[in-house]
This record gives sequence, structure tokens and C-alpha cells, in this order.
Amino acid sequence: MAADRKMIDRVLEAIPQQAPFRFIDDILGIDEQSVTSSYRFDEKAFFYKGHFPGNPITPGVILVETMAQAGVTALGIYQLLIDLPEEKPLNTLTPLFVFIDRVEFLHPVKPGQRVIIKGKKLYFRRGNIKSKTSIVREDGLTVCHGVLTGTGVKH
Repeated sequence: MAADRKMIDRVLEAIPQQAPFRFIDDILGIDEQSVTSSYRFDEKAFFYKGHFPGNPITPGVILVETMAQAGVTALGIYQLLIDLPEEKPLNTLTPLFVFIDRVEFLHPVKPGQRVIIKGKKLYFRRGNIKSKTSIVREDGLTVCHGVLTGTGVKH
């Protein structure tokens, strides 16, 4: 069953990454099996100045982080929040991205471009999540895709 706006807002609140290192503007849809989020890369982001001067593109490591924040962090948080009472905050685990498998980069993302990130759960057990995740530009071109794994670490 797809989440309502209230649940989406709970997930967004629980995501630990914040500006300038948060790569989710909104969650467009989320359920037990998948997540779809969006992000517009800020033309003034710090990494464009040096990557590459005169022809800036979004670094691959930032694209992987973008996939991880949606496909691992947001989707994993949703799995934990499903049975958690609304009044109880999710504050005992820090979600960590721990493994990248078969990531392929196909097209660049330029400053100012908006992307759609989709993650499909492969499994969620004992606080570990594995997700097949991709980024697609608004023009329909797939930017990158791969399989990412994360875990929750008690703090």
C-alpha cells in the first residue's frame, strides 16, 4: 500500500543527511517494495567548481550518494516506520550505506538538472536493506543504476 503524505513527511524528517549533502527534494511515492524521489542539482553546489571547470558535471560519487539516500536510507527508514507508532520518533539507528554492486554510469547530469531516483527493495531483514536503484533525468535518459546495500547502526 502506498504511503500517504503524512508518512512521506515522517520518512523525510528521519533522513539524517541535510543540506548541502542531502540529495532528496521530495519523495514522490514509497511503499514496502519501492521508493521514487526527486532532486534538482543546485547550479551553485560546491563540487561543480572543480568538476570540471568550464564543463561541470555531477561527480559519480555524488550520483551514488543520491541513489543511496533514496534506495537505501529513505526506503530503509520507511520499512522501520511501518510499524512504529506515529508519536515515537525513529532516533535509535543511523542508516549507513555499506556496499555498492554493479553501478554503471550512462549519461552525465549537468548543474540545474532535475532527476528522478527509483529504488526497488531486493530484501530487508535484520536492519539490512538491499535495493536496485536508478537515476533518470527528466528527459528520460537513465543516468546510472546499480545495487546498493545499507544497514542501521545503533547510536
